[in-house]
Amino acid sequence: MTETTDRPAGPSLPRGFRGAEQGWPELHRIPRPPYRVPLLGDVVGASRHTPLQDSLALARKLGPIFRRRAFGKEFVLVWGAGLVADLADEARFAKHVGLGVANLRPLAGDGLFTAYNDEPNWQTAHDVLAPAFGRDAMAGYHPMMLDVAERLTDRWDRAAAAGRAVDVPGDMTRLTLETIARTGFGHDFGSFERARPHPFVTAMVGALAHAQRLNTVPAPLAPWLLRGASRRNAADIAHLNRTVDDLVRARREAPGKGPADLLGRMLETAHPETGERLSARNVRRQVITFLVAGHETTSGALSFALHYLSRHPGVAARARAEVDRVWGPTATPGYEQVAKLRYVRRVLDESLRLWPTAPAFAREARADTVLAGTHPMRRGAWTLVLTPMLHRDPGVWGPDAERFDPDRFEPKAVRSRPAHVFKPFGTGSRACIGRQFALHEATLVLGLLLRRYELRPEEGYQLSVTERLTVMPRDLRLHPERRTAPAAPAAAGPEDGGPDPAGHCPAHRTGG
Repeated sequence: MTETTDRPAGPSLPRGFRGAEQGWPELHRIPRPPYRVPLLGDVVGASRHTPLQDSLALARKLGPIFRRRAFGKEFVLVWGAGLVADLADEARFAKHVGLGVANLRPLAGDGLFTAYNDEPNWQTAHDVLAPAFGRDAMAGYHPMMLDVAERLTDRWDRAAAAGRAVDVPGDMTRLTLETIARTGFGHDFGSFERARPHPFVTAMVGALAHAQRLNTVPAPLAPWLLRGASRRNAADIAHLNRTVDDLVRARREAPGKGPADLLGRMLETAHPETGERLSARNVRRQVITFLVAGHETTSGALSFALHYLSRHPGVAARARAEVDRVWGPTATPGYEQVAKLRYVRRVLDESLRLWPTAPAFAREARADTVLAGTHPMRRGAWTLVLTPMLHRDPGVWGPDAERFDPDRFEPKAVRSRPAHVFKPFGTGSRACIGRQFALHEATLVLGLLLRRYELRPEEGYQLSVTERLTVMPRDLRLHPERRTAPAAPAAAGPEDGGPDPAGHCPAHRTGG
């Protein structure tokens, strides 16, 4: 058996930033903002802290495809449902690693999220790790998810007894970090026992913020303008690498654990066809990828869902009633019972529709083509899909697309929509490998919190969104109040978690 190398294979497209002028021969036909500043570009009214939200505002004005220029970089953004459906064609388009994702390569290299399409380790790692997200593996993770959730509820019980508000994003980050660390790598960061975030989280947030910041500074000036920030980023990456190296070393020194978790599979499993194993450097990169991506996006999804539940008491009451009916008096719901929380899952999906926590993905043309029969693209030309705007396309979601309404994900409504209009986990072969893990974890946690607490918002809070490649509610605090014992559960039907006539498993349905 052999280890994979870190050399690219086969012909590849040029790497690094490729301006839209190089790939879109009819760029002049694509709308742009009206006020363009020489050298700086389309920066009027823009903030380097909120590039995503600035782009959403422009999208509403300019339409389903538009372009922006910043510091000499021209790029095309897309959100119209028809255009995105065409970009989902895997025969003609592939994932593009650029902008903030490419900025993470010093940290994650050819990990699953940041690998270039022609790097062989991506396919090897994907094939080795895919069974870790199958049904049997997921059922094995479930008890560990419950254990971590109990640490969260212990914390919230103390806050409720003292009449204190809880820091929702902070606690969801603790929860999801511990969950992926326990289930994936047999490690405990002790997040709930710390008064401040674990240093791994601090370093991770710093690395994500730096990757975002690099997009807002002219490349020739970055070494001078970001000198101090670059030193801090190097220290953050070094800390993340040391943390993971220690984790891997501990596993190697404790033989016999077997390949039951992600790390075990990385160290002990060969590719089923080629016999290749992941190199030591690639194992580090994959562990970092899972620790960062495996908790950062899920913590944001839970935080947004809890915000909307606190602001929509009718939705919360309906979701809570479903939990009471489906789970009944059982203290610890089983793995299969989570999939029966259909309405809770709709709450989560609707939260991901409005604020997909990985808010964009990029696609590049595999060969010269014409996007949606209208816009010529040369091989290697790329575009950024604005997922929050795709999820708000009024032609698909209706004139009230900005309104929170979980019933958009009723089965009949889902079937009535075209494909490729709901993309919180990306698209195609490079879509998030851990999406079922994230959905099971988030649905379980929402069910546990709804059953245990009434959630009261802080007076005067207005949703504000923090951007650091992923998005998260800023300064969201809620007041958890312990519930009295729920009423006796009624029989569950299709709308509240029982089997539907077709026998579909709700945890595996998507909106497109």
